[in-house]
Amino acid sequence: MKRKWTSIVAASALFALACGTVPAQAEELQEITFVLDWTPNTNHTGIYVAQEKGFFEEAGLQVTVVQPPDDGAEVLVASGKAQFGVSFQDYLMPAVSGENPMPVAAVAAVLQHNTSGIISRQGEGMDHPAGMEGKKYATWDLPIEKATLQQVVEADGGDFSKIELIPSTVTDEVSALQSHQVDAIWIFYGWAGVATELAGLPTDYFSFIDIDPVFDYYTPVLIGNTDWMAENPDAAKAFLAAARKGYEYAVENPEEAADILCAAAPELDPELVLKSQEYLNDYYISDAPQWGYIDPERWNAFYNWLNEKGLTETEIPENTGFTNEYLN
Repeated sequence: MKRKWTSIVAASALFALACGTVPAQAEELQEITFVLDWTPNTNHTGIYVAQEKGFFEEAGLQVTVVQPPDDGAEVLVASGKAQFGVSFQDYLMPAVSGENPMPVAAVAAVLQHNTSGIISRQGEGMDHPAGMEGKKYATWDLPIEKATLQQVVEADGGDFSKIELIPSTVTDEVSALQSHQVDAIWIFYGWAGVATELAGLPTDYFSFIDIDPVFDYYTPVLIGNTDWMAENPDAAKAFLAAARKGYEYAVENPEEAADILCAAAPELDPELVLKSQEYLNDYYISDAPQWGYIDPERWNAFYNWLNEKGLTETEIPENTGFTNEYLN
């Protein structure tokens, strides 16, 4: 009976080879390097879930997650040293525009809506943009940042020039507000806003997308090396399918997903991770047809706004810098 079973197995293996297929356990996993945009946080949960639950391995991939270099994830992906990474539509603009664009493109939206806005101490009048007049705002001194702030302040009847722009050294939003180091900070509410809640700090907050839909751009996004993806379309699709499975699993199992992220990055505060995970669960898919989908109309609206404001080196044509081609 043992000889007969051995013969069946051998025949099956030969048939698989003849058909151009190999049993999964015999496959050599394709190596993928994935570069973060920052230290691990809940924007990245789906990647860590996919890794922990074996979704990448099931897709024939061995994924290594690395920290970003000083010049950002875009440069590492464009150089081919990483195949995929994390970026933001506004940060991606210089890489995909101009006379010598980098071979990178957004391939999936991590979150479907922009969760950023301005946070301040409660009751000091900064629950709307014009209330920032005469107040200290922590700025990164970025053209897009300041143009965004100027537009929402002026739309609210305020004078942008009356805001005191303080070079940002903020690493902890809670302590920066409590110490009166600054009065107003641009944050992503799903992390820093949740942190203020857990600290018991009363705050006011306004969201950019509640003021002008043009600011509902994609932040963050997964990016890929366009040359590599063109040469390896099946692997690119497999990576995104496994990532999608990871984010969908996180939506259905937020507590377990938070535990997986904390196990991968034990320096994180478990309470903050869980509360952030629960907050972002409403944004991973939201009103999109599936996780990862990038709406061309919304993508183009933001880049057209940059064109109109003269914030680009050269005018960005529509449908630049993203693709839904590799999403299943």
